[in-house]
Amino acid sequence: MAAVMVRDGKYFATQRGYGEFKDYWEFPGGKVEPGESRKEALVREIREELDTDIRVDAFLTTVNCEYPLFHLTMHCYRCSVVSGSLVLKEHESAAWLRLEELDSVAWLPADVEVVKEIIAQTSR
Repeated sequence: MAAVMVRDGKYFATQRGYGEFKDYWEFPGGKVEPGESRKEALVREIREELDTDIRVDAFLTTVNCEYPLFHLTMHCYRCSVVSGSLVLKEHESAAWLRLEELDSVAWLPADVEVVKEIIAQTSR
């Protein structure tokens, strides 16, 4: 699950601070726990990772991506911040990027596909 948070025409991106993909950028999110809907999982993950409550507005895309050690299926939703201060608990940095700035950071491979979809939908 990934939250593509949009505010004032800008997209919220976070930079990983750990692991194999440290320093790469992503749309925040996480895994669906047993018994959760996708939307419930996304709301929970953002609350846990960023101390922020979001509203899940609309489905954006599903990305399938092969990483060296696993396959990722990531469902992505456009979201809005309802309340909270976007506290970085798991990430080393974050930025609100304008559409034309989305290619200015090094995205994780799955998130590259999300960016392509955002650009495609915006140009329609």
